[in-house]
This record gives sequence, C-alpha cells and structure tokens, in this order.
Amino acid sequence: MNHSRRAAALCVMLAAAAGAGAANTGAADHAAVAAASVAGGAGDETPYTAEAFTRIHKFDAHVHVNTADGVFLKIAAKDGFEVLSINVDYPDFPPLAVQADIAHQLLAADPQHFHFATTFSMQGFGGANWTADTIRHIDTEVGRGALAVKVWKNIGMVEKNAQGHLIMLDDPGFDGVMRHLEERGIPLIAHQAEPKNCWLPLDAMTTENDRSYFRDHPEYYMYLHPEMPSYEDLMGARDRFVGRHPKLSFVGAHMASLEWSVDRLAKFLDAYPNATVDLAARMTQVQYQSKSDYAKVRGFFLEYQDRILYGTDLTEDPPSASERAQNPPMNPAGFSKEADSFWRSDWIYLATAGRQHIGAIKADVKGLALPRSVIDKIYYANSRRVFRVP
Repeated sequence: MNHSRRAAALCVMLAAAAGAGAANTGAADHAAVAAASVAGGAGDETPYTAEAFTRIHKFDAHVHVNTADGVFLKIAAKDGFEVLSINVDYPDFPPLAVQADIAHQLLAADPQHFHFATTFSMQGFGGANWTADTIRHIDTEVGRGALAVKVWKNIGMVEKNAQGHLIMLDDPGFDGVMRHLEERGIPLIAHQAEPKNCWLPLDAMTTENDRSYFRDHPEYYMYLHPEMPSYEDLMGARDRFVGRHPKLSFVGAHMASLEWSVDRLAKFLDAYPNATVDLAARMTQVQYQSKSDYAKVRGFFLEYQDRILYGTDLTEDPPSASERAQNPPMNPAGFSKEADSFWRSDWIYLATAGRQHIGAIKADVKGLALPRSVIDKIYYANSRRVFRVP
C-alpha cells in the first residue's frame, strides 16, 4: 500500500520479469537512448490519442479494492481496465481475512477484469512454525486465484524481532518462504521504504502529494524519526534481498522507491534482471523530472519498456468517518468519477503529447507521447506476462 496521497484539489492529476531482459548499459548508452527519444524512438510510431483511452486494453497492476460493492470493477470495465487488487497487512485496511474474502468474491463475480495478490501476516515470525504456516497460507490463496504475494513497508519500518530489532527484508527468516515462491514461479510485490521525500523537511519535498501525506501521517514521516533506518539502509536491505534471490520474479512497488531519479532506477534494473517496477502513486515524481529533463525521462521509458508496469494505487475502502483517507478518491461517493480522472490523466501523460496542469508539482507538464508498442507493453502486456495471467 502506498502512502503518497495525491493532491485532491485538481480534477486531472497523476494519475518472469524482464522477458528478454534489459541489457546492462553504460552512461553513454543511456544518453543515446535519451537523445533518440526526442525524435520518437522505438520505430517512431504514431502515439495514441486521448480519445483512444477507452478502446485500448489496459491493466492497472496496483490497486486496493476493499469493498465488494462492484463499483471499482464497473468503472474499470468501462475504461478498459483489468485490475490487480493487492491485499496488504496495513492497519487502516480491513483485516487480512476480510480482504481475502472480498478478493474471492470479486474474482468469482468478474474474472475478466479482477485479479488479486495475497499477502501474509508477520505474527509469529521467527517461530518454529511460521515458515510452514506462511507457505501453506500462500498456497491456499494461490489455489483460489492469487497471482502474486505482497510484502509491505512494515518489514523494515514497523515489525521487530524478539530482540527488539527491526526486521529487514534481507532477514534470513524469510528465505524459506522466498525459496518456495521461486520454485513455484510466484511473483513477489515489495513495497519497501517510502518516497525519498519522506526523509526531507516538508518545504524541501518535491511534490505536494508527499508533503500533505507525511504532514498528516507523522508516524510514517522519517524526517521526524532519526532513530529509524535511513533511506539508504532500507534500499540496501532490499537490494541484498533481490540479489540473494535471482530466480524470484521481483516487482518493486512504487518504482522500487527510486521514484526520485530515473538514473538511479535504471541502475537498479540493470543490476537485477529479475526485477520489474510498477508506477503506482509515483507519477508526479516522474513528471517532476520530465519537467526539467524531458528527453532523459522519455528515454528511460523507451529503454526499460519491458520492465515497467502501469499502476495507480487507487483505493476503494469501506466508508468510515473514523479512518483517515489514504489515497484518492477523497469522497467515496465520487469514486468512479475520480478514478476515471486519474486514469485519463496518466494516459495523457504517458501516451500523448498533451499538456496538463499537475497540481502536486504546480506545473504544466507535457506528455511523453510514447510509441504505441511501448504503451501496449507498459499498460498491458508486461503485467500479464509478469503475473502470468491465465
């Protein structure tokens, strides 16, 4: 679950891994791709139009559908989306058993548009039965249709072992479960750390959506908690984990928390050919970069077109006055309208050359106008390949 809430005042805002893989490239190669991207690249195909949005098959690989009312699936079908709803051990979401039950209901009701990823509880981690019990739970959920497993930032930032130390993702206690995922070819979706903005003062953050989220959620605002692991500590643990499990299909949620630099993200993808990343709730950070270096950002999407999965982090929760909103839409009654606006805004940015005002960065941003073949991968084919959608 991402905690980078996008600004609500704007109606149009942000919105086996790697197939053939991405070859390791040097700085000169990255620069060459960036330069070529201005001229169109990838065969100089004519980009899609804004009007093509509803007729193109699309896959949102990162949402949270926490109600069984069918509203999310109705707007997804209308806008041409399949969705992957990710269960997560997050305290403001329904209990894990309830999330699983909702996922089972929705999969039975609409297997054409709905897919889900399961997760596991950290309760009992380190105990004699935890690995076997967790594997049994995962296998049960996969048997009921789960396409992947999710780990959240509570690993590394919340959960502690018997000695009172934070449990990091590279803890050997996870090895048995991860070997099982590797053997069965089950992808792991990992949300590790937070946007780099989380470690900065509010006035130094690059996007308003991060600024508003961390202002409202001080418990997750690491700038206020110097006793917690640093950003680089968490990235280091994640990288060691990915390197230790080279046969694991690893999906770095939220651009693998490297959203602040496409250069740094390129190095991660080059180093770990088993990794892909989703774009969920990080579009404003991408737009912030393309505002100042359009060619480099466009070149990144062209070069890593097989490694990027479209996702939003759109969340539909049961309405409750006692719970804080985590993601758009802010008004549950307006979910369909806001989901449609977010999806269309992202489409304009990625698929067309259209300009739009992005409130979270207080700027007008030009769309990347990626070639149709690239859009078809990022928006659809990559997710279906990585998650082995039947």
